[in-house]
Amino acid sequence: MRAACYREAVTARVALVTGGSRGIGRAIARVLAREGLALAVAARGLEEAEAAAAEIRGAGASAVAVALDVADAASLEAGVAQAVAKLGPIDVLVNNAGVAESAPFARTTPEMWERHLRVNVTGPYLATRAVLGGMLERGWGRVINVASLAGLVGSPYVAAYTASKHALVGLTRALATEVSGKGVTVNAICPGFVATDMVWNGARNIVAKTGRSFDDAVASLAQMNPGGRLIEPQEVADAALRLLRDATLNGETVVLDGSPQWRGT
Repeated sequence: MRAACYREAVTARVALVTGGSRGIGRAIARVLAREGLALAVAARGLEEAEAAAAEIRGAGASAVAVALDVADAASLEAGVAQAVAKLGPIDVLVNNAGVAESAPFARTTPEMWERHLRVNVTGPYLATRAVLGGMLERGWGRVINVASLAGLVGSPYVAAYTASKHALVGLTRALATEVSGKGVTVNAICPGFVATDMVWNGARNIVAKTGRSFDDAVASLAQMNPGGRLIEPQEVADAALRLLRDATLNGETVVLDGSPQWRGT
């Protein structure tokens, strides 16, 4: 599609970003708004979501705040309905909300296990199920799942998180084959450690357990990325933008590991 035609095509589109009030979600919401889409910024806290939406509106784009909890089916359904009522049918869904906790497997409780599956897999499943039918009817849609390198490899002390992200990658690949050729694409972005609150909280846990400095703890997490550095939220947002623009990308797992090149599998 030529650039002018593409721009005209996306200007009337609506995007819903879960976990959109901060970090990766907020960066993606900004990028999609600059691309011309109307944004529904979703988060558990309405005040945080409204702050992100207000920032987008301040830049001249259309945005509304939606309170929803992806771990609660009724809350998610109500939040999606509210976004549709305010902006129209959802054309782009970014499943970004997630949870990450670490513990040795022997101390991974059933509650922790269920929480990861509920937020990281069932939430995206329910959100996608709520909007996919309309995308298929209109013959255009994008589902972008923010997974993780942990969805492709294994690491110690994060069994619940790793299992949930592997499941999200599996869901992405299965659904991509199902919608292939119907105008809808389903892809996943798999970043390593990203410079967000999730990393800062992880570093604080390292400090508490080892007595190391906060900077040393952050550096140790950065070194766990193959590229030896933290990923910036903007890099994840740029990957999402490419998945939005390129209709030939379907079933991809875009690896962001600190290396300079784009890697999709």
